[in-house]
Amino acid sequence: MKHAQAEILREYGPFEGADNVHGVTFDGEHVWFASGDKLNAFDPASGDTVRAIDVAAHAGTAFDGRHLYQIAEDRIQKIDPRTGRVLSTIPAPGNGGDSGLAWAEGTLWVGQHRGRKIHQIDPETGAVLRTIESNRIVTGVTWIDGELWHGTWEGDESEVRRVDPETGKVLEALDMPAGMGVSGLESDGGDRFFCGGGKSGKVRAVRRPR
Repeated sequence: MKHAQAEILREYGPFEGADNVHGVTFDGEHVWFASGDKLNAFDPASGDTVRAIDVAAHAGTAFDGRHLYQIAEDRIQKIDPRTGRVLSTIPAPGNGGDSGLAWAEGTLWVGQHRGRKIHQIDPETGAVLRTIESNRIVTGVTWIDGELWHGTWEGDESEVRRVDPETGKVLEALDMPAGMGVSGLESDGGDRFFCGGGKSGKVRAVRRPR
């Protein structure tokens, strides 16, 4: 297994009116993050907040190229980002113990926090298609170039780790600096991960290793 220190490229926030950062996603232009009762978007070039949607937003966030998906307690909401309207909901597989959400190849991947699992589910029905186990608490999930990455955060220790999507075996791990936890995770499609910083109210850009 590869092991290295995470390289923090930039910090964003804290943001006005957002004390916590839960889920994080990227729509190709803006970074969205969940702050409890809002979905917030900022420009990763300037760091400026560009808009917010009033919607329950308690955990993972994802974007499928057209819609936002947002975990709220024990359900996953499908949201039109243009209007902010919730179009539909499906049950979350962890029944409220969910954290982390990612879109990949027509399905959603959902982290189950203390259950230490990652589920692949049908985005229309919520039916569980596959489940892999983790040996750490799952706090964020993302896919990039066929690689499955997830965040962990236990006590003062936090990692961004790449795992085998079939077995859950850890293939690579990036240790976050002391005091920096990962509460949500998203790739920008290139060389950066965006990591939610929980109660710090910050989002951190971390270099993706090649």
